[in-house]
Amino acid sequence: MFNNKDQELCNSDNDPQLVQGCADGDLVSQKKLYEQFSKKMMGVCLRYADNYEDAQDILQEGFIKIFKNIHSFKGTGSLEGWIRRIITNTALAVYRTSNPLRLSKGIEELELIPASDSNIIGSISVKDLLNIIRKLPAGYRIVFNLYAIEGYSHKEIAAQLNITESTSKSQYSRARSLLQKMIQSEEAS
Repeated sequence: MFNNKDQELCNSDNDPQLVQGCADGDLVSQKKLYEQFSKKMMGVCLRYADNYEDAQDILQEGFIKIFKNIHSFKGTGSLEGWIRRIITNTALAVYRTSNPLRLSKGIEELELIPASDSNIIGSISVKDLLNIIRKLPAGYRIVFNLYAIEGYSHKEIAAQLNITESTSKSQYSRARSLLQKMIQSEEAS
């Protein structure tokens, strides 16, 4: 069971003592950090992975990188944000190395997407929306997550995925179009 000191370590996002314990290789500190952030980061992994098992692999690999590099966290920003960036970069690295699909179509090849009802997602729960996003083809899903959820620019996405900026834009546009169709289909059933 946790004592008061242990409880404090779990409740503080940027606790320097917890970070230092992890940097020193203290297994108790590492366990506490993992318990504090693993559920949130699993949600991030699930957005990028094709299935639950792949998401678990990304999470495990990401936490290995976190523990290996935690000494570089300076405490100037959010520890959660720092961890999220490592998990996202790990997911992207897994995608780049294991996915033979290359995003190659540019914006000039994009079909015109008809204007749609902007309130289409108003009646769908966040959980259902995330499940629908997970059904997107991998390339669409990755770009959609990076742009719409993580807040990366198309220029940053292009650099991360070794694609052109126009390809990022087209993949995002196609993902949005497909999501709208999937949501409409979901609502109709």
